[in-house]
Amino acid sequence: MAKEAARVRRRERKNISSGVAHVNSTFNNTMITITDAQGN
Repeated sequence: MAKEAARVRRRERKNISSGVAHVNSTFNNTMITITDAQGN
């Protein structure tokens, strides 16, 4: 019997008026993380 596909949990969107963008770039990837003032 085929296994049921796992459900993908979506990330919660939050409206943030001000925050910090952290940019981490490597040879292959660029990751951008946006956080609020507390780092959440």
